[in-house]
Order: sequence, then structure tokens, then C-alpha cells
Amino acid sequence: MTTINLTELNDQLSTTSYLQGYSPSCIDVKTFQQLPSDIPENFHHLIRWKNHINQLNISSSEFELFTPDANSTPNMADSLTPAEKKNLISRNLQEILGEDKIDEILKTRNLKIYWGTATTGKPHIAYFVAMCKIGDFLKAGCEVTILLADLHAYLDNMKAPWDLLTLRTEYYKEILTAMLKSINVPIEKLKFVKGTDFQLGRDYTLDSYRLATLVTEHDAKKAGAEVVKQVDHPLISGLIYPGLQALDEEHLKVDAQFGGVDQRKIFTYAEKYLPALGYAKRAHLMNPMVPGLTGTKMSSSEADSKIDLLDTPSLVKKKLKKAFCEPGNITNNGLLSFIKFVAYPIFNEFSVLRKEEFGGNKTYTDYEELEKEFASEGLHPGDLKNSVAEVINKLLAPVIDAFNQPRLLKLSAEAYPVAKAVKSKGGKKGQQQQQPAAAAAAEALASKLDIRIGKIIKAEKHPDADSLYLETIDFGEEQPRTVVSGLAGLVPLDHLQDRMVVCLCNLKPQKMRGIQSCAMLLCGSSKTDDSKVVEPLSPPEGSVVGDRVFVEGFESCKPDERLNPRKKIWEKAQVDLLVNKDGEATWTNKTLMTSKGKVTSPSLRNVAIS
Repeated sequence: MTTINLTELNDQLSTTSYLQGYSPSCIDVKTFQQLPSDIPENFHHLIRWKNHINQLNISSSEFELFTPDANSTPNMADSLTPAEKKNLISRNLQEILGEDKIDEILKTRNLKIYWGTATTGKPHIAYFVAMCKIGDFLKAGCEVTILLADLHAYLDNMKAPWDLLTLRTEYYKEILTAMLKSINVPIEKLKFVKGTDFQLGRDYTLDSYRLATLVTEHDAKKAGAEVVKQVDHPLISGLIYPGLQALDEEHLKVDAQFGGVDQRKIFTYAEKYLPALGYAKRAHLMNPMVPGLTGTKMSSSEADSKIDLLDTPSLVKKKLKKAFCEPGNITNNGLLSFIKFVAYPIFNEFSVLRKEEFGGNKTYTDYEELEKEFASEGLHPGDLKNSVAEVINKLLAPVIDAFNQPRLLKLSAEAYPVAKAVKSKGGKKGQQQQQPAAAAAAEALASKLDIRIGKIIKAEKHPDADSLYLETIDFGEEQPRTVVSGLAGLVPLDHLQDRMVVCLCNLKPQKMRGIQSCAMLLCGSSKTDDSKVVEPLSPPEGSVVGDRVFVEGFESCKPDERLNPRKKIWEKAQVDLLVNKDGEATWTNKTLMTSKGKVTSPSLRNVAIS
């Protein structure tokens, strides 16, 4: 019998669930049989693995089920019952639609599932939640397709420019592959498909037109409410988006679609309209949404809410130090969610690292115990943050190593270009000029929009429209301007009288129910299916009429006298106008401000500005 080096075995199991990856194999079983009866208490990873193998209760007569032949990868799925496969498929999901359909399919064959991801911003650590579930699906014998949804990325308010689609799709495939390998998910049975490889074909295009004759604007907008960027004047592309996602289920020939619970409205849309086209209704599997570091949804477009997959260990620790982690608060706690949906499925345990005077290191094999101890404030947020940083850096290390090669470094730089310091036209050393794509985006707001502080000297109802107000606003010009706003029923008239406001002043004047409006009053806006909350932005204290509002870093830019409506400058810029978690008005994460300070929203947070 071969002597086992327990130290080496413990070290190996510190980064993986089983000896050959994400699933137990004959190697695990045989190694388990050779273990000594007593294992030192400090070999936490080895003890955890031993307990799990012991629970499998596999006898020597069953070894053949786990023994690979020369041309195959060990696959536990062949030995699983339909109920065991169902448990793997459904564990840690928040909701399943069409569960009975899944049960029927598993009686006769393995399930065919697809997961789609729009190739927009860089993937972040929350993607590990989906990768863990993909590992579960593969472990259960499912045929899994990852759709690299490049066309969707373009349709969603052009989050990915057309000229970068190919590069970003390649980046996503490389980074997702590296993630799966980092958690030892075998990818031999995984298939990647690019959206434009089949979504531009004749049959798919015809189905898109057929669908367009059935779907109402209301249903299309409602379906994409949680996924597509929401603006007051949506482009048609955003209304097409949910329909294409529904059609993908048929044209990829799958039984089920997997996604976050934020996709639920698109899933129910698909269940309603695919049968109307003569296609089968699919099942839908939904993961919970993992809160970001700020306590809100983790988002590629919000740098403060996420950890990038290529962040250095020191940057990970720095971001986690700032993460929202209130003592005893287990609601919207991104760190606890990460532990539950990523750390435990991969490692089956979580170790808290701390000094002896604060209780010493402790390993939790049960998440509920960890959550309970944090809720009772027996576990300090600082210790939790430090311990999560260790796990994240362990997961990211293989991904960073995979991308530390010239080809992928070049791909990353080309797929996500950043501003570079170059010599300006004037030739002065040290001046910067942005690359064309970034410069065009910055110019849309920083150079062209004329945003000013004004004072409402009179507010009244529109004589011909119950939903509109008339405001007379002083901008420090020879004559005040008339502004028509859709605030009736949302903001009381007396809240507007003598109020200092923020307005866009260089839109082309437009008649609204017979009265010409000469500016736009800017507000924070939060909308749901049932309600809408709106409040005007507030100028900084000490502001006077006529003060100019600029984007931080673009103080010297001179706005256009009048925006050309054909170029849609305002429509393009407004997509990235947001009130952040601190109540500050921003554009692409840069603050809107005057010489007196920052523009803010009195009470709304993490909402759009319109």
C-alpha cells in the first residue's frame, strides 16, 4: 500500500473539492481507503474531504462506476438517479419555473440547459455564482451551452460598441473558461455559442418578425425592465432584446434556460409567446442575485460594487475594506452571499482567520452556523472581510495566471480600451487626449450639454394637460424661461415654488400641448410596474441662478449653444446619468458639480436621472 503524504494531500484539497476536480472519482475513493484512522486536527481540508467521501458510502463493488477508461473523463452522473440529478440541478436556486417538465425529462435522458451572458462590461466575481451552478449542471450530466450574447450586448443601449463585439466575445470566452478551470469544472462537455453565429440566419430572423406581430410594446418593455437599461425614451433595440432571448431557447434546442432571478420577467415572457409561435414552453432555473460590495446588485457598470476577475490581491483587500458589512446585518450582505453561493459549493467549508486573542481560526462546515454567529455579532465584520479576501484571491490566482500572457493581455486591452496619454494637437507636453471611442462619449456630456442652476419663480398647472406643470425659471438671463415638465401628480406644486433646480438649457425648444418649453428640469427617477417616484435634483449650497454645472474633470469645456436633435446627444448621454449610492448626481461615475460643490438628490439613491 502506498504511503500517503497527508500534508501534500491537505494542501491539494485547499483549492478544490475533490482530488480530480469538481466531482468525486475513483481516485478519491481509493485514496480514502488508504487513509490512516487518525488525521491531525490541523488538516482541516483533508478532514472535510474525508467526511464527504465517507457520506457517499461507496463500496468496492461500485468502483467501476468511478473508474475512467483511456478515452473518457470520470463522470459521476452515470451513477446518479433522476432524483439525485434533480437535487444537484436545483440546489441553491431561488426559483424554478416548469419543475414538472424537468422531472419528466430526467426520467429518460439528461437535461439540455443554456446560460446566456451579454458581452458588455468585464465579468466580475459574482459570475462565480453562475459558474458554480454550471458545475452542478455538468456534474448532473446536463448538456450545457453558454451563449455569448454579442448581439444582445449591442441592442442594450449599445453597451458594447459594434466594432468591439468580436473582441469582447473572445474575452468573455477566455475569462469564463479560466474561471471554470479555477474551480476545477471539467469543460469537455461544455459548448460555447456566439449569438451572431445563428441569430442573423433566415429562420431566426423570420421568427423575430413573427414574434413582432404578437408582442405589445407594454409586454416587451415590462419583460426587459430588470435587465435592459431603462430610460424615459427607450430605443426600439431595448424592446427587441427580450424577444430574442426567448427565441434563443428554441433555436438552441434546449429544455431549460438558466439565469438570475432578475431575468424572471423575460422567462415568463418566453413562456407566454413561444407557444404562440408553435414552439414548446421551456423550464427556467433562477439563481438569487448576489449583492455587491455596496449592498446593492453587483454590476459591471458600477466600479465600487464589484471585484474584477483580474484585480490584484492588494486591490481585492482594499475594496473589501470598504465593503458594506454592518455588524449583525445579514440582509443585502454581499460577503455572506459570496460565501453561501460560491465558497461553500466549491470548498464545502469556510475558514475564518483571526488572531488568537480574538478567538483564533475557526472552520465552518455549515453555512447556517456561520450566518447565525455573524447575526449574533459573535463574528466581527473585519475578520469576515479578511477571510473572504483569502478565498477570493485563491479563486482569482489561476485566472490571473491564465491572463498573464501576451495574447490575452493584448486581448484585454483591445476589448476594453482606456484613455491614453498622448501629445495634444497643441503639442504641449503632459496634455492628454482620449482615444476616439472614449473621447466621443465624454464629449457627449462634458462638452456639449449646457446644464445650469435656475430658480423657479412661478409654478402652475398646464391649462390643457392634467399631467403637466408650467414653471417659470430664472437662469440669470434677460428674461426667465418657460419650462413644461411632467411632474404633475409626482411632485406637489408648493414644493416647486421658489425652489433652486438643475436644468438642461440647450435642447431645441419644443411645444408641449400648445406651450413651448425652453429647458428640461432634471430629476432623479425610480420606476416600478406599480409606481414612480421623482424628485428634482438639488444644487449645492450657496448656488446662484446661472451657475454652470459640469462633469468633474471637465470644468473648462464649453457647451454647444443648441444641441442638434438629429445626433441624439442628450439621448446617448442620459443613459449614463445616475444618482449613486451617496445621493450624488453622476455621469459615468464622475460627479456633476458647480464651483460651489456637488449636485445631489435629496432622498433617492441608485436611480436614473432624466
